[in-house]
Amino acid sequence: MTFSSRVKEELSRQISPARHCQIAEIASIISLCGKVQIDEDDRFSIKISTENVAVARKYFTLLKKTFNIKTEIVIRRNAYLKRRRVYVVTVPDDGESRRVLLAAKLLTADGSIGEDLSVVGNVVIQNSCCKRAFLRGAFLAAGSVSDPERFYHFEIACQTEEKAEQLKNVIAAFGIDARIVVRKKYYVVYVKEGDQIVDLLSVMEASQALMEFENIRILKEMRGSVNRQVNCETANINKTVSAAVKQIEDIMFIRDTVGFEGLPDHLAQMAMARLEKPEATLKELGESLDPPVGKSGVNHRLRKLSSLAEDLREKHMAEWQTGHLEE
Repeated sequence: MTFSSRVKEELSRQISPARHCQIAEIASIISLCGKVQIDEDDRFSIKISTENVAVARKYFTLLKKTFNIKTEIVIRRNAYLKRRRVYVVTVPDDGESRRVLLAAKLLTADGSIGEDLSVVGNVVIQNSCCKRAFLRGAFLAAGSVSDPERFYHFEIACQTEEKAEQLKNVIAAFGIDARIVVRKKYYVVYVKEGDQIVDLLSVMEASQALMEFENIRILKEMRGSVNRQVNCETANINKTVSAAVKQIEDIMFIRDTVGFEGLPDHLAQMAMARLEKPEATLKELGESLDPPVGKSGVNHRLRKLSSLAEDLREKHMAEWQTGHLEE
């Protein structure tokens, strides 16, 4: 089971005790994955279709608990993906369908469907608790959240821009900055920041998923911190090794060209110490000298030797070029 499925499974078992919150969640589910059918006799029926059994179970439970009405459940095969099942929950009775739609403010007093099943400006989500229930229903109906082990991404797909804007505003009521992007024929409301996804899980009251998300996020941050530290230490080691190799090459060049006899005593002592201890740190080199020298002193002497080696190389190159020109 994916992380998104586990979140939906948890939310499907979260039933608000207040009837107005239950109605807000029903309105959200119908708005985002429902259809209202009207036959030639002007009789209403409500139908929702979902591939997630948790969503079908939650919708069935809400209708039973809130309105005490009967529903029909049909399981079908997805027309395009044969292995997937589609759960269709239908309220076939005209009177019961009207009662649900009126309570959810999706049907006007004169019997007209309002705002394309949207609940923009609807009184059913005026209270903060109802907004929470509405977001929970929206996520169950058309949402998904990525596995936090991979990356952070939360989204809810809406069929119209008006619904997406409404959903974005509801999320903003909890201090969360959601964005909208058009993907194929949908308007997708999404959040990509880990902190804000945690806040959304809290708003929807998915406490178990929130704890799982936070634990994974903490482990990821710890691994990232360790990796950064290891990379930093590795880079420092590589830098130290490269510097030591260059120092030894310079000292060997001086030895093989002019020797150490003409060097000042402190530089000759430094050159021989480096050759004897190629893997030693600056501190260890300084402690091996007589008298001992600090790291800055060791570094200064090694720089002097490297500068001398560069001067000798340039001199030898000039002599070589002069010799070839004379030939």
